[in-house]
Amino acid sequence: MRLKCIKLAGFKSFVDPTTVNFPSNMAAVVGPNGCGKSNIIDAVRWVMGESSAKNLRGESMTDVIFNGSTSRKPVSQASIELVFDNSDGTLIGEYAAYAEISIRRKVTRDSQNSYFLNGAKCRRRDITDIFLGTGLGPRSYSIIEQGMISKLIEAKPEDLRNFIEEAAGISKYKERRRETENRIRRTHENLARLTDLREELERQLERLHRQAEAAKKYQEYKGEERQLKAQLSALRWQALNEQVGQREAIIGTQEITFEALVAEQRNADAAIERLRDGHHDLSERFNLVQGRFYSVGGDIARVEQSIQHGQQRLRQLQDDLKEAERARLETESHLGHDRTLLLTLGEELDMLTPEQEVTSAAAEEAAAALEESETTMHGWQEQWDTFNLTAAEPRRQAEVQQSRIQQLETSMERLADRQKRLAEERALLSADPEDAAIMELSEQLAASEATLEDLQASEEAQVERLEQLRQELQQALSAQQQAQGDLQRLNGRLASLEALQQAALDPGTGTAEWLREQHLADRPRLAEGLKVEAGWELAVETVLGADLQAVLVDDFGDFDLAGFAQGDLRLLSPASDGVRMPGSLLDKVEAQIDLSPWLGQVKPVDSLEQALALRGQLAAGQSLISRDGYWVGRHFLRVRRASEAESGVLARGQEIQRLGLEREEREATVETLETQLQNLRAQQRQQENGREHLRRLLQDEARQQGELKAQLSAGKAKVEQLTLRRSRLDEELTELSEQRALEHENIGEARLQLQEALDSMALDTEQRELLLAQRDSLRERLDRVRQEARQHKDHAHQLAVRLGSLKAQHDSTRQALERLEMQAERLTEKREQLSLNLEEGEAPLEELRLKLEELLDKRMTVDEELKTAQIAMEDADRELRDAEKRRTQAEQQSQLIRSQLEQQRMEWQALTVRRKTLQDQLLEDGYDLNGVLATLVAGASEKDAEEELERIAARIQRLGAINLAAIDEYQQQSERKRYLDAQNDDLVEALDTLENVIRKIDKETRNRFKDTFDQINGGLQALFPKVFGGGRAYLELTGEDLLDTGVTIMAQPPGKKNSTIHLLSGGEKALTALALVFAIFKLNPAPFCMLDEVDAPLDDANVGRYARLVKEMSQTVQFIYITHNKIAMEMADQLMGVTMHEPGCSRLVAVDVEEAMAMVDA
Repeated sequence: MRLKCIKLAGFKSFVDPTTVNFPSNMAAVVGPNGCGKSNIIDAVRWVMGESSAKNLRGESMTDVIFNGSTSRKPVSQASIELVFDNSDGTLIGEYAAYAEISIRRKVTRDSQNSYFLNGAKCRRRDITDIFLGTGLGPRSYSIIEQGMISKLIEAKPEDLRNFIEEAAGISKYKERRRETENRIRRTHENLARLTDLREELERQLERLHRQAEAAKKYQEYKGEERQLKAQLSALRWQALNEQVGQREAIIGTQEITFEALVAEQRNADAAIERLRDGHHDLSERFNLVQGRFYSVGGDIARVEQSIQHGQQRLRQLQDDLKEAERARLETESHLGHDRTLLLTLGEELDMLTPEQEVTSAAAEEAAAALEESETTMHGWQEQWDTFNLTAAEPRRQAEVQQSRIQQLETSMERLADRQKRLAEERALLSADPEDAAIMELSEQLAASEATLEDLQASEEAQVERLEQLRQELQQALSAQQQAQGDLQRLNGRLASLEALQQAALDPGTGTAEWLREQHLADRPRLAEGLKVEAGWELAVETVLGADLQAVLVDDFGDFDLAGFAQGDLRLLSPASDGVRMPGSLLDKVEAQIDLSPWLGQVKPVDSLEQALALRGQLAAGQSLISRDGYWVGRHFLRVRRASEAESGVLARGQEIQRLGLEREEREATVETLETQLQNLRAQQRQQENGREHLRRLLQDEARQQGELKAQLSAGKAKVEQLTLRRSRLDEELTELSEQRALEHENIGEARLQLQEALDSMALDTEQRELLLAQRDSLRERLDRVRQEARQHKDHAHQLAVRLGSLKAQHDSTRQALERLEMQAERLTEKREQLSLNLEEGEAPLEELRLKLEELLDKRMTVDEELKTAQIAMEDADRELRDAEKRRTQAEQQSQLIRSQLEQQRMEWQALTVRRKTLQDQLLEDGYDLNGVLATLVAGASEKDAEEELERIAARIQRLGAINLAAIDEYQQQSERKRYLDAQNDDLVEALDTLENVIRKIDKETRNRFKDTFDQINGGLQALFPKVFGGGRAYLELTGEDLLDTGVTIMAQPPGKKNSTIHLLSGGEKALTALALVFAIFKLNPAPFCMLDEVDAPLDDANVGRYARLVKEMSQTVQFIYITHNKIAMEMADQLMGVTMHEPGCSRLVAVDVEEAMAMVDA
């Protein structure tokens, strides 16, 4: 496989799309500094998955996008594509069949990276996985950049190993091993979690088993309790059924009685209607008789008024007759007087003729006025007669309306009494206490519903609190288990340390037996109770040595030392007379006894070199001890390196003390957690008891609510009946009110008509007074006119007397006499006419008196009929009142029976509802009433069932808090336990498999690394003399384990001693690195190798050797290198130039080799 071409677009300085073709295995890229040559190598590294912007000479990954220049704008993305020729089938796997492989990477300004493999979008890992083991990669040995030669040769042994691993193809094994280790780690974590879960589950299963057993007993008792409750409900149903039968019998009897009373009431209503019809007929008859009575009375009044008018007219005629007689007498007197004065007036007549003519005219006018007044007086008389005839009708109408008003008022009184009785009954029904009872029941039901809701909310809160307590209990249990696990691990660690400490301080079998015989086995040792400053434990152990096992005693004289046969016995008697120098090792130790004999003359130093330097300054008996345990005296040097069990006694002792304190703290923590766990369990039990109590309260409240609903339903039924009766009463009251309103309207109408009659009568009275006043006025006028006529006559007479002339007096006297005679005649005629009128007026009066007597007789007859009709009406009224009284009594009795019947029906309905409630409750509980009744034993009673139910409840109460979900939870947790056990087996099996894989990978890695290391080492040893013209170089392992050992380079150029690589010059380092890289390439040649000015530190001779070596290796490896050296340019098969035709923008140009060499020489 080889690199066929590179396609760049927008990458760094390559702003325009550029394709770099590599047709040969030796391609050199040349150009001036800063033109963008190294960008080609950066592009290859970038597209192969480089994720560090620093390694691409930038600060962020978007720095690889062309950022613009003085003549170009920035672009939005960068794209690189590598095209590989895979015709030789280098790649394996799914891409082995492809003759050409295309890899492309694209990045945008918003740091969005995209990878494409043969045009298909893929992941970065897919690209890196393709080149695992091929030597290609963003940081592999196939790409050598500027400065990388020195980094390679000066790399740490671990970093240098990576190049050898890549050459050996171990990188894919390392990747697999890392993945396998991650899987093993995750498997271990899963296994640990699974183990914790299984342990916790085992404890839960034990607890759940006990709870499930208790729950089963609880269910068994509950089943018996439900059966007993069903039987108790059946017994109560039987009792209620008997009561319902009794109520039905009572209701039947009362319904028969009620129907009889209703029939009697209907008969009374029929009689009342019949009597009312008769009363109506009698009333009409009474009204007719009364109308006749009033009509006769009116006729009598009219006749009496006519008689009165006739009498008044007769009196008027008599007055007029007397007046006429008086006037006649007066005229006759005047006639005699005039005749006497005829002669006297004759003389004056001629003298007073003009005055006489005037006086005559005035007299004629007065006569005419007198005649007119008399005519007016006659007209008034006719008007008076007409008025008397019309004034009698309003009086008759007033009497008729007064009688009608009295009858209507009597009827309204009866209606008022009826309405009052109905209103009292309606008031009694309105004040029915059932409304208050229903309201009270409704309030109780609302309160019960509110209480039920509160209890349900409390139960939900209780359940939430219980769930919260369970979670807290689970957390506390986990914390307690964690603390116990930590404590167990701590105890294990402490036990192992104590065992090591005991083993380190064990004096041996013989010594131990002797100490036991001397009762010194329990005496403290010197190592116990020592506190050493950190870092100086090894120094103190080195100085004290075996004396650390010394047994502390008070004196040596009390022991049988002869009995000590074998072993190493060390006894120590504390003293305080030791010598101690300032700054001794004793300052680093805190002890209960004086250690100055051991440590007082030992001075601590930091290192062996310092001890050796100060050794000559020591006085007699003094010595030096270093931190790392080198004990130096003037004439000795001691180093103590014991086994792990024997060394570290003091540090282990201090750690034991520290772990002891930590164990006490953890034990206290465990106790605290256990106390918290017990409190939480107690709270859980208390909450469960509270929840059960709330459930019982909920059941009781629901039962009470059912009873309240039944009572409310019965009360509503009774209220409906009372409402129906009230509505009937309201309708009847409405009818009575309408009837009363109609009677009241009739009364109002009659009173209006009476008022109209009275008004008419008042008008008639006024008119009569007006007519009488008019009569008086007319009479006064008539008298005045008569008086004026007399005056004019007198004046004429005087004028006639004065006339002195005889002719005139004679004529005047004669004329006066003629007038007086004519007047006397008229007065006589008038008197005769008045006498005739007087006679004619007395005849109608007699007729009217006879008619009046007839009418009076007729009125007496009608009065008798009226009294008879009134007595008949009073009898009808009395019978009607008696019938209404009987109906009222029947109605009251029916009301009493109805109320009793309604009470019985309500009680029957309440019992029926309770019976239905019990039956529905049995159905809800899953029991059939008939089936339960069939199971009842003979003689069963509610009391026995309740006592048995109380015994069952006591058993349930003794069970305590019950977790009904424990049965299902136990089954579920058992299934889960089996599933977790299976998972644990699978994980253990998978762990074994993965560990086998790790072992196989490690074995393969060791073998490959060893073979590759040997081959590269041999190649380096062969190439180094060829590159340097002599000398030798080889690779050396820094460790024993081939899995993680590092690799270093040992180089010896010609004529120099063997030295490290760091002491070589820059050119020597470069040649050595090239020798190593080419040795790697010979072993595992990568598809291509890119070298960026690696020949820069070499002189011409070495460049020649370098170029020949590259030329030689180009037979199997494709080389793409950047150089400024003409020797290297000459060796290239293909020469490409990179230049900046415009500032900041790179482009690829064809380069003439001669011109390139001339440019280099310049």
